[in-house]
Amino acid sequence: MAENNYAHLLPPSWKPQVTGWLAEDTPSFDYGGYVVGEAEREAHLLGKGGEAAVLAGVPFFTEVFTQLGCEVEWHMKEGDVFEPVKHVATVRGKARQILLGERVALNMLARASGIATKSKRILDLARSYGYEGIIAGTRKTTPGFRLVEKYAMLVGGIDPHRHDLSSMIMLKDNHIWSHGSITAAIQAARRVGGFSLLLEVEVQSEAEADEAIAAGADIVMLDNMPGPTLVSVARQLREKWAGKRQWKFESSGDVTEGNLRERAVPEVDILSTSAVHQGVRHVDFSLKIQKPK
Repeated sequence: MAENNYAHLLPPSWKPQVTGWLAEDTPSFDYGGYVVGEAEREAHLLGKGGEAAVLAGVPFFTEVFTQLGCEVEWHMKEGDVFEPVKHVATVRGKARQILLGERVALNMLARASGIATKSKRILDLARSYGYEGIIAGTRKTTPGFRLVEKYAMLVGGIDPHRHDLSSMIMLKDNHIWSHGSITAAIQAARRVGGFSLLLEVEVQSEAEADEAIAAGADIVMLDNMPGPTLVSVARQLREKWAGKRQWKFESSGDVTEGNLRERAVPEVDILSTSAVHQGVRHVDFSLKIQKPK
C-alpha cells in the first residue's frame, strides 16, 4: 500500500497563498537581507520545546523556500513524532533568501505541528477509552489559514470535518429559528442540496433530535449536552428508531481532554471539538544558519 502523502490533497490555489505570506512579511525593502548578502549558507531546522511533538506542515515549509530559490532536505517524515531537540531538516541557499523565509516558515510549522500534536493526543486518549468513533475538528479556524489548520488535523490522525459552508449542509439553531422549524428547514435544504450532500442538524434537546431524525437528517448534532444527558438521549433515540432510520449522532460543544471519557461512548458516532486548533500550544522550532567551515 502506498504511503500517505497528504500534500496530494492540496488544491491548485495553495502555492499562491504561500506567495501572499511572503509578500505580507516583506512588503517593501529587505533591510536585513542587504546586510547578509547572497553567500551560500546551510541552516538547520531544529524541533525544540519540552515534549514530544508531531511534525506537520512539510509541503508549506518547503514551498516557502522553493519560492525563494532554496532547497530543503527533510530528515524525518511528516506525521512522525519527535523528541526535542531534533534536527528536523536542512535548508540550503543564499543567506538573504533563507532569512526572507525563516519567520514565515517557522510560524506556519509551529502552528501546524501544534494542531497535529493536539489532534493525535486527543485521538489516542479516546482510543485508550475504547472509543472507536470519529474524532473531528471544527470550522472554527483562523480566517486565511484554514487550509493549513485542516491539513494539520489530517496529519494528526483526526477527521477535519467540513471545510466550508459548501462542503455539507449544516443547519444550526439560527437557521432553524429563522425558518420556523427543524422539519421545514430540512425540507428546504433538501430541495436545493441534492442527493450528494449530507445534511446535519444541530439540536438542543431530545425532542428536537427526534424531530430531526423523523425529518430525514443524516447527522444529528447533540449540541452542548452534558455527558449523562448526551448518553441518555442517544440511547433512548437509538432504541426508538432501531430498524426504521439510519443516521449518525455527533456530540459537539466543550469537548475537551478533561471530559472526553464521559462522551466517548458507542452511542455517539462523532466527537467534534475546536480544542484541537483553538488555543493550541505551538511547537517550538528554530532555524539556525551554520557558520562556514
